Amino acid sequence: MTDPLDLLSRLVACPSITPEEAGALDLLEAELQALGFSTTLLKFEGDGSYPVGNLFATRGTGGRRLLFAGHTDVVPPGDRAHWTSDPFVPRLADGKLYGRGTADMKSGIAAFVAACAAIPADAGTIQLAITNDEEADAINGTEKLVRWMKENGQDFDFAIVGEPSSAETLGDSIKIGRRGSFSGQVSVTGTQGHVAYPHKANNPLPVLAAIATALSSEPLDTGTEHFPASILELTTIDVGNPTGNVIPMSGTLRFNIRYNDLWTSDTLADWIRIQIDAIDHNGTTIVFDILGTPSRSFLSPLSDDVETLSSVIAEQTGKRPDYSTAGGTSDARFIAQYGPVVECGLVGSSMHKADEHIAVADLHGLTAIYASFMRRFFGAAT
Repeated sequence: MTDPLDLLSRLVACPSITPEEAGALDLLEAELQALGFSTTLLKFEGDGSYPVGNLFATRGTGGRRLLFAGHTDVVPPGDRAHWTSDPFVPRLADGKLYGRGTADMKSGIAAFVAACAAIPADAGTIQLAITNDEEADAINGTEKLVRWMKENGQDFDFAIVGEPSSAETLGDSIKIGRRGSFSGQVSVTGTQGHVAYPHKANNPLPVLAAIATALSSEPLDTGTEHFPASILELTTIDVGNPTGNVIPMSGTLRFNIRYNDLWTSDTLADWIRIQIDAIDHNGTTIVFDILGTPSRSFLSPLSDDVETLSSVIAEQTGKRPDYSTAGGTSDARFIAQYGPVVECGLVGSSMHKADEHIAVADLHGLTAIYASFMRRFFGAAT
């Protein structure tokens, strides 16, 4: 048997700040090989981002196929003066394990690997897709890893991402979808001039203000059965003008939209262009740009597998989980393009904070949930 606490402690001791692996993938590869997994280390690079190490592991050749996905990379610890102890030296105190990555999300990986040790090798096919690039660019990580899986015949029937999905207590929530994220910029260019001679200039600010109002004054939608309403938030309006007697030449505004399954990045872009075109340009030039690569929204079907996971959680915790789509984005958005996926992990209230921690009892509870789910998932096919 694999002890999830021991494995998590060893993973935390790897300072794997994106994209530095710091031994985390090598540690997992050795652990999985000892459990009978075949492993492949993959490095993806290019597309304007840094090289990233990824790990794919599989055990079994028949039956149903279960994919577990996660990431070993962590965010920087910040000012270490705010930590009680070294963030990369795991510390046990009062039934909790402290260290960067304990909640987000090395605990999910440790629990799943430990659960695999309790499952017979011939039960079915277990796959693991582990990246070291979820917390930053997310370009050479999971998206390319699951594409590689598809190209190499590694399909799956159901996937679990071990992100910290629980809100306050273990298993009180699992994520069946995520909102998408869309960032954009609108630039308005006029003619610079002296404020005393406005007829010789063309002030872009009234046009910029009108666009800001048009984008933010009306709701995008009222939400769907499983998603809240999509929201657009203005994040900055800037003209770079330090002087009070100069009409600026140009100005920009930036915004972010967190959107539900009523929208795609293409339909959002079309909606934004419609709002801009409805504004009186007043002789200015307006340019709209999409910033970065939008994150997709997704919603997994409420299948028998989701019901099985919910029942297992209820037996372990005494309460069925809520189905949530709240929060930001995760790598599940890439996996959802190839099959049904949910997120199921520990409580995430301390993630990305100083003194990040998890309850040791919750770690063992999550391991039990994963193991029980796998027994039923594979047993259902026999």
